[in-house]
Amino acid sequence: MDSKSLEVSGSVMDGVTEKGDLESPKKIPTEYRVYPIRWLVLFIFVMYSASNSMQWIQYSIIQDTVVKYYEVTSITVYWTSMVYMITYIPCIFPASYLLDKVGLRVTTIIGSLGTCAGAWLKVLSVPQDMFWVGFTGQTIVAISQVFILNVPPRLAAVWFGADQVSSACSIGVFGNQLGIALGFLLPPIIVRAQGTVEEIGEDFKFMFYLVAAITTVLSVLIVLFFKAAPASPPSAAADLGAALDSNFLQSLKKLMTNRNYILLLISYGLNIGVFYAISTLLNELVLRYYPGANADAGRIGLVIVVAGMVGSVVCGYILDKTHRFKETTLAVYAASVVGMIIFTFTLDCGQIGVVYFSSIILGFFMTGYLPVGFEFASEVTYPEPEGTTSGILNACVQVFGIILTLLFEWMLAEVGDRWANLTLCVILAVGTVITACIRSDLRRQAAQNKA
Repeated sequence: MDSKSLEVSGSVMDGVTEKGDLESPKKIPTEYRVYPIRWLVLFIFVMYSASNSMQWIQYSIIQDTVVKYYEVTSITVYWTSMVYMITYIPCIFPASYLLDKVGLRVTTIIGSLGTCAGAWLKVLSVPQDMFWVGFTGQTIVAISQVFILNVPPRLAAVWFGADQVSSACSIGVFGNQLGIALGFLLPPIIVRAQGTVEEIGEDFKFMFYLVAAITTVLSVLIVLFFKAAPASPPSAAADLGAALDSNFLQSLKKLMTNRNYILLLISYGLNIGVFYAISTLLNELVLRYYPGANADAGRIGLVIVVAGMVGSVVCGYILDKTHRFKETTLAVYAASVVGMIIFTFTLDCGQIGVVYFSSIILGFFMTGYLPVGFEFASEVTYPEPEGTTSGILNACVQVFGIILTLLFEWMLAEVGDRWANLTLCVILAVGTVITACIRSDLRRQAAQNKA
């Protein structure tokens, strides 16, 4: 690339001669630069991430229609969402190892091809007796997400300078949220809940073909334009991270003995696990008080996620400007508790417009917390690989997501939504207390400040 097109993002920093030695100078000073193509790489990743996550809630948000058409049970439909959580747990360790060893490009290509293959398999599942084929396709797409969820902090660190890394991570997470938003919005619009069996079958066919076409185009774009890394590191912290010899098992050991990281694993898992539970059962939750409001259930989910997308970008900007990771994380978490309480006590008010409003508050903080937790984890675990750090973080999320979704589903049936929602409020409050116990050990900032 022509040097005139480069943007200077950093200056000279002392390098390393061996792992853990932050004082030994390099013989030749390094001028850290960022490349304009980083925005194209980030944009392609955002679209690719969205194409996968939009399929997560694809069946659950129209649960009643899927039950009617395929003649399966409600819990079977909910498992199309939970399969994302189940498959992530065993697959994340080899995926994190692969990301660490072969880099962003190879793992992203694998994930995009898997997402595309699963989407095309769903096209074959339109006949009413072929739900198992669709579930198989959903499982393949779910496995492919392990090559997506742990990428944003890694991509941000590899491509973006120190003054943009948090914003870039939040935009990367934005892709996942965008897909979830589309997953909430499109299925209730495309698939007619009150249609005949033949009409519903045609709607499913159109939806599956649409998603398959989108994932195919994105796979081609990734193969052609997605790059592994820039020609030179964008920041001192990125340079130091690249210079260290990474050992996957050693990294795991260090992470599992890092007190701050363990506390963050628990608190992050509780927060996002609550979000997964609400998202999976949102259709049932809304229809309890607003019969026939199938489209509204999807739009309320959309409002939650879109508000969270705004929250993610705002929080990323605040982190880049203030570097107050502990304070921002704690404030957003506490606000999530308040948002959940408001949502709980407005759900049965009889005015669905009020539910939309409370969903905005809940979504802004609860899903806005996603990139904040990622970046805080990168800070307290530096210089361990971001892919491994975020991968384990997400694995913990899946465990909590499965447990809380099953608990929420059981409580809705046994004790009603009010007590079920209040239980989630208490869980978020516990997560806030745990977050307050995390020490502000900003290791990445310390390395950057040595520049």
